[in-house]
Amino acid sequence: MAKPFTRKGSVQIAEIANGLIDPILARRAGINTLLLGSWDEIAGEQFAGCSRPERIRWPRQDAPDETGGGFAPGVLTVACEGARALFLMHQEAEMIARVNGFFGFRAISQIRIVQKAVQAPTRKPQPRPLDAGEKRRLDDMLQSVEDPKLRQALERLGAGVIGRRPKRTG
Repeated sequence: MAKPFTRKGSVQIAEIANGLIDPILARRAGINTLLLGSWDEIAGEQFAGCSRPERIRWPRQDAPDETGGGFAPGVLTVACEGARALFLMHQEAEMIARVNGFFGFRAISQIRIVQKAVQAPTRKPQPRPLDAGEKRRLDDMLQSVEDPKLRQALERLGAGVIGRRPKRTG
């Protein structure tokens, strides 16, 4: 188990909880808390509130294949509510690409959709829109970032962090 992040002798409770929960999730469902925590971003606005990953079934590997890799992508089971499951079926290829992008390799080859009620986690309030000065300050901070995808991700993160702070007046 990786050593939890410490700051002046304290350990983050989330790190301890993830360290305890991840091995159980991996053994029982083939997923981890990072996938569960990032599901809203992976699934996108259309499916974030009505779906959740339940398990990943990895194919049984008796012997390594001829390529020497010995890895075969798994099947992700996703719970989805009502008629939204039909829409998710039509978006399956895109969802597979998003999940594989999250993992950084071809981890999933298929999605199995089960239709059932999904208890959506309580949503955090949306950050307030940034004013012109805050946008300018954020752009200045990200000026040296060349990779467009990284820049876009950092802009979202920065807007979320700055937007959660109360707006300064005066």
